[in-house]
Amino acid sequence: MSVAYECGFPSGTRTVTAEITGVYPDAGVVNRPVRPGSPAVRLTIGPAALEGVLPQGTTAVAGLADLTVLVAQKGRSAEARWGALAAPAVPVPDGSGDLVLEHSGAVPSVTVTAPGDITFTADAMKLELRPRTGEETQPAALAPVDCRPAEGQDALLATVPVPVPGGTRPDPSQEPGPSASPTAEEPVRPQDIAVEPSPSEPASPCPTEKPAGGIDESFVPRPPPGGEPPRVTILPGRLGCAYAVGFANVEKLGGAMIVNDPSGAPRLINVLAVTRSVSRPGTRPGGSYFRADSYGELPLPDATSTFLTFGFQPVTAKVEFTNGPVTISTGTIGSPPNRINFAQAGFYQSLRVYDVEVNGTPLDVGPACRTARPYRVVLHGKFPDYENVFKGGPMRGTVTIPEFSGCGTGGEDLDQLFSASLSGPDNLIAMRQGPLCIPNSPNNECPPTIPPLPGQET
Repeated sequence: MSVAYECGFPSGTRTVTAEITGVYPDAGVVNRPVRPGSPAVRLTIGPAALEGVLPQGTTAVAGLADLTVLVAQKGRSAEARWGALAAPAVPVPDGSGDLVLEHSGAVPSVTVTAPGDITFTADAMKLELRPRTGEETQPAALAPVDCRPAEGQDALLATVPVPVPGGTRPDPSQEPGPSASPTAEEPVRPQDIAVEPSPSEPASPCPTEKPAGGIDESFVPRPPPGGEPPRVTILPGRLGCAYAVGFANVEKLGGAMIVNDPSGAPRLINVLAVTRSVSRPGTRPGGSYFRADSYGELPLPDATSTFLTFGFQPVTAKVEFTNGPVTISTGTIGSPPNRINFAQAGFYQSLRVYDVEVNGTPLDVGPACRTARPYRVVLHGKFPDYENVFKGGPMRGTVTIPEFSGCGTGGEDLDQLFSASLSGPDNLIAMRQGPLCIPNSPNNECPPTIPPLPGQET
């Protein structure tokens, strides 16, 4: 396939011809990877594009192409990055000749979860020229050149049919179009497109499996009473990960412990972002309402903290957190200038206390000294500090820690001691979520960054 690209060279916008080839299977299989074979990009760059670009004394030029290929099926699409396609050095042409670079390399596979034709279409490309001089043994890269397909051309590279299991192709009349959106009353058909990381990129730090569980309706903010029920739309969601760090206060002890300590080995939240939207236009009874619901897993490493029990006795202990699925909802109520933004995260949590020392002396509390039952954690974010799950931000709330049970060994019952020291209301939790890393997506904030602790922002 020959595709004309408009590229922004220092000499101006120039047309570069790309011959993009590959070997595609005759058919794909549901839930099996489809990988183009022998991918190659042959670029022909005219002399006008090279004016003033190559340094004095250049004898040869190598290249590196980073091509984005749009993979689509049934109106849904994903981006596959054909990154680090390398071209060996070729002699610099004379003033009237074209520079021809032959790029090749490994490209990622694509997996679909439903039958239907998969299309591969060439999209944006980033080109690096690496000139060599007689004295240099290694190429030096120039500033990357951004290229986009010229308007009005067909950049379709290939179409790979994926038949219904059993050998037949799906009926196109039964497939949703690009604008089709499932509703709460319609079954959700699996139509996700999974693109593996580019072979040229390090493996993503994010989990590759969707988080366990789902949206917990008990943690979902409800629309104001009255009015027309909002429309519910089920979405495939975006799988990503982020760091969330913070503090957990114990009101009775007047102290706090660091949660997911950024100076230690913090763990990542696994999030399926925006898997459901709830909306009502402002023209309908009840007024404007919008909510985006996400859910995820919130594993936390054990924390170590020291408190002064009863105001004078130093007690050091380790705390194990057991968290249920976390539900994250963001949205708006009403229309400007009276619009209200909201952000809420909720989950159930249990605590286990172990390795306890009182004034440096070990206190054997046994292996099952924990809160007698899970308790609700509800955190709220303020706009614009926390706008949505993709950007993250600070959230805080208070929890009531229930009484403890299972504390003590050898017939010694320490439940009342820990209940008296720790249990009770108004225990502040302050967390900060970093931006969500969405692998294989532009502007994906990957790798995820560890945010500062609340109150320690610069």
